[in-house]
Amino acid sequence: MTAIGTSGIARMMRVRLADATPSRFLDAIVVAAGETALEAVLVETGERRILAHAEPALAELATGAPVAIHAVYGILAIGDVRADVLDLSAL
Repeated sequence: MTAIGTSGIARMMRVRLADATPSRFLDAIVVAAGETALEAVLVETGERRILAHAEPALAELATGAPVAIHAVYGILAIGDVRADVLDLSAL
């Protein structure tokens, strides 16, 4: 697993907690990606999620890319990569 995003103990803990609770990941498909946010649609419900991020690499995600959004810890999983996100849809 590779972690990208903010550094520090709190972030490392969120990644570990997210990986320890895999049932809370929600499968999604990317529909748009930009410099500071991406939009994904949840596979099970069709609900759209807007996720803010500070990761240039996430702007490169292709439309249709599969991802998983952790419902509790603000972690986006792309394969083995983990990134910090803020779900703006929940605000």
